[in-house]
Amino acid sequence: MAPAPRASKPQASVWLNESAGGRRKRSEQPAGLDHEKIVKTTVRLLDAHGLQNFSMRRLAAELGVTPMSVYWYVDNKDDLLEYALDEAFGEVPLPAGDAAADWRDTVRELALSYRRMLATHPWASRLMGEYANVGPKSVAFSTVAHQVMQRAGLPPEMIPGALAAVYQFVYGYGTVEGRWTELCRSTGASEDDLFHEMADAVRERPQYQDLTEFIDLRTKMPMAQSRDRDFTVALECVIAGIEVMRDRG
Repeated sequence: MAPAPRASKPQASVWLNESAGGRRKRSEQPAGLDHEKIVKTTVRLLDAHGLQNFSMRRLAAELGVTPMSVYWYVDNKDDLLEYALDEAFGEVPLPAGDAAADWRDTVRELALSYRRMLATHPWASRLMGEYANVGPKSVAFSTVAHQVMQRAGLPPEMIPGALAAVYQFVYGYGTVEGRWTELCRSTGASEDDLFHEMADAVRERPQYQDLTEFIDLRTKMPMAQSRDRDFTVALECVIAGIEVMRDRG
């Protein structure tokens, strides 16, 4: 008989548990199921239905097993969500450690990949605010980012702040982008149609007349193209700021 699921226990992260990633003996594991399959299925369900609609029962049904079978591999839902979050970070390509590469180009590459991950998995940004996010794939991403800032010539004490500027900018941008995608999907409208509808409503309100020029500018190109342009400009501002702070010493 499969063991009863353990109650959630206070802990900083499942990754600080020595048995993270599949704790039970292979001989005891249910046939046709493994830790990797459970995590990848969890990511797929979170993408399709959102964090609010995810449950262990829904996961078990998708896998074609009983909920008790899943608990051979994870102690509780929180642990599983941490595994899923690290799996999402594994989708961020890590640049080769080329010491001769321009650090600014590498920052751009990492920022674009990080943004893409957040927009693809809108649930990930929510989980990043709830868990320690110290899984191996997340740590690998952070390690590369730290090495890039070292190549930028920043003093050691300034590197954490520079990384925070990049991280928090991309996190905010990617989070809003992901939420917008979710909103469009829930309304059944394309993002351009929905934005034009909102823009028309704003134009009709006298208190927003000062924003008319700004709104007109935003509606001259597709939303996706506008977002890419704005992201590029904002990222260049961040990189320029890092250069200025480095030169100040």
